[in-house]
Amino acid sequence: QVQLVESGGGLVQAGGSLRLSCAASGRTFSSYAMGWFRQAPGKEREFVATITWSDNTYYADSVKGRFTISRDNAKNTVYLQMNSLKPEDTAVYYCGVADHHRSIYYRDTDDYDYWGQGTQVTVSS
Repeated sequence: QVQLVESGGGLVQAGGSLRLSCAASGRTFSSYAMGWFRQAPGKEREFVATITWSDNTYYADSVKGRFTISRDNAKNTVYLQMNSLKPEDTAVYYCGVADHHRSIYYRDTDDYDYWGQGTQVTVSS
């Protein structure tokens, strides 16, 4: 069965950096979109970034210029490099995989078929 395991979260001061990883197992996703979402307490899960099967990348306006999504197909892993972190970036970060090619931007949670368990990112001021 498919499993996605996130890692790399933690506590960091504002202005700091973290690198999240999401390793997929159970099948190969090199030909499919992988993305990152986040959910803060009391809020809905929101789009952060995605990388498509053709390596196009898309970002939420709130993270553009600070976060970078990348993938290593040999490791079946997607990364999220987060720089210049702000307290408002505090959330549980989830990775997802889309098991289809129907979408263009993959910005909605409905675009994704598999999810990881999440990793907590806390940014202190």
